[in-house]
Amino acid sequence: MGTHNQSAVTEFVLLGLSAHPKLEKTFFVLILLMYLVILLGNGVLILVTILDSRLHTPMYFFLGNLSFLDICYTTSSIPLVLDGFLTPRKTISFSGCAVQMFLSFAMGATECVLLGMMAFDRYVAICNPLRYPVVMSKAAYMPMAAGSWVAGGANSLVQISLAVQLPFCGDNVINHFTCEILAVLKLACADISTNVISMVVANVIFLGVPVLFILISYIFILTTILRIPSAEGRKKAFSTCSAHLTVVVIFYGTILFMYGKPKSKDPWGADKQDLSDKLISLFYGVLIPMLNPIIYSLRNKDVRVSVKNLVSQKCLTLQFEKDSFLFPTMRSQGPKFSLMHQINRPTVDKSTSRIRHLSSNPSAGRRELSASR
Repeated sequence: MGTHNQSAVTEFVLLGLSAHPKLEKTFFVLILLMYLVILLGNGVLILVTILDSRLHTPMYFFLGNLSFLDICYTTSSIPLVLDGFLTPRKTISFSGCAVQMFLSFAMGATECVLLGMMAFDRYVAICNPLRYPVVMSKAAYMPMAAGSWVAGGANSLVQISLAVQLPFCGDNVINHFTCEILAVLKLACADISTNVISMVVANVIFLGVPVLFILISYIFILTTILRIPSAEGRKKAFSTCSAHLTVVVIFYGTILFMYGKPKSKDPWGADKQDLSDKLISLFYGVLIPMLNPIIYSLRNKDVRVSVKNLVSQKCLTLQFEKDSFLFPTMRSQGPKFSLMHQINRPTVDKSTSRIRHLSSNPSAGRRELSASR
């Protein structure tokens, strides 16, 4: 009977902003722009951490993983949200819903663990700088990053496997923009206590433990920084972890706000609360991945310098392509010719112009020589 009921639900209907059609076009443009910024910002961070050899360190390796994770996390849901804003009837297949839940859940859990790994990296760099090359060697930080992905994927696999085994009795309307797992569990017509217990345990492991680990790490970090005698030294030490600390505060602060704020008891305000909850969840999934590359770019000198170098190299390449189009003989000599051509271009100053004038007019030169005598 349960199998029959489950097979009857072949797709889900996503409500999204169906009750507010005037907002859909506005949010489509806004979310699309934010998504493009996410792709551009995190894509640039990934490029500079790969191309710039000075950034081949554990901290920037973790940062590259975080940027790639943010791209995967938003790509698993934002295209579906954008399509829902333009489609009158927003539907998703049962299997498509399961895949989308798996990716979103896996990326979220992986980010929690990865932020904890990054906190440990900052702890070793500031509290034990002499041992940093040994503790955070390539043989250590690469398995740490890989373990974050494996742990997040394994947790998501368990949660989604339990969810898709539930029977669904015909009610297939999800009051959300995407297949959010809590919204899907509400549609099940069976006891979901096992799912709830499993998610509570997962939240303790993937939210509580990393938060506790990060908190302890930063207690030791701040204690070490305060022991530095010079103000310049304290500022320099804190600047190495300020970007990560900012990201952690925004990430976990938003989660606490989403799930810790009190529910409205006014039945007339239930619709408004549902709308606000959905919008907060939507912007949480878009705003944080958009802010991460901005925070790391603004608060990290090495990243800013690498981005400037990458942009200048791109501009040089474009200049060479332009010169090659105008002067085809330059193509075989490479972009260095274009640069050296501009560097070694002769400049004509007043003395050079004077010499040319006298050499072309010998009589004027003799008159000037006799006048000087």
